[in-house]
Amino acid sequence: MTITTVGIDLAKNVFAVHCVDQNGKTVLVKSRVTRAALPGLIAGLPPCVIGMEACSGAHYWARLFRQYGHEPRLMAAKFVSPYRMAGKSGKNDAADAQAICEAVRRPHMRFVPVKDESQQAMQCLHRTRQGFIEEKTATYNRLRGLISEFGVIAPQSTDALRHIVFEQKNSLPLQVQQCVDDLLEHVARIEDNIAEYDRILSRMAKTDHRSQRLMELKGVGPTTACALVASIGNAHDFKNGRQLAAWLGLTPSQYSSGGKSKLGRITKAGDSYLRTLLVQGARSGTDRGGEKD
Repeated sequence: MTITTVGIDLAKNVFAVHCVDQNGKTVLVKSRVTRAALPGLIAGLPPCVIGMEACSGAHYWARLFRQYGHEPRLMAAKFVSPYRMAGKSGKNDAADAQAICEAVRRPHMRFVPVKDESQQAMQCLHRTRQGFIEEKTATYNRLRGLISEFGVIAPQSTDALRHIVFEQKNSLPLQVQQCVDDLLEHVARIEDNIAEYDRILSRMAKTDHRSQRLMELKGVGPTTACALVASIGNAHDFKNGRQLAAWLGLTPSQYSSGGKSKLGRITKAGDSYLRTLLVQGARSGTDRGGEKD
């Protein structure tokens, strides 16, 4: 019996592997495979389809298994769970691997494109940059909350906050003044980091032909273009633009029955960060004459 399909439940150190033949009959089951042993096990198998959930490390393993001559396919975890025969009460690594093996064989299963290293590296830049932005917002809110305890109320604008802090700082206790100075110094470093990441993304966009084509669109700048390339690559996994829009969560939800079509609000499925950039770009293109971000 030749193994044609493999399901792997990914983890940090210990993995579960479930292998079947072309008829779906179980050929090999390994409930505990160490991280060091997994590459050797998969390399020794004949070329086959390997199913995995699109979780942390999945793209790395998919690239590695592709080098061994296999066909890796990644799936969202929510599409795998219906195939877990043991149900929620019997969840374990072996059952997960079996469910993945069953799900990857379904003819209408939807798969996640495998990202190359350059795409993942670009995504790392975006994730780190977004983390800095969130940290910057949190720091300003912390500063605003601290001074409000001493009767200094600042509006939402960061410029107005800095202005009020400059004017009212001497009226605060010395310990609070130290806290204010440290927070302002911290947020200044964060803003420098954000500016540096913006410069890096801008340089990358100028050297990537896909990003350059995207930036020809109204409202699409280096940040949005690089984010799109990092997420969808050449977009060959989408049949048309409508499918891409649905993947981004920009299409209306549908509640149709009895021949009556009813559309709701947009689904907001997919990558919220990417969708946010596109919405901001659309506002920029309509409200400010095509100014790009």
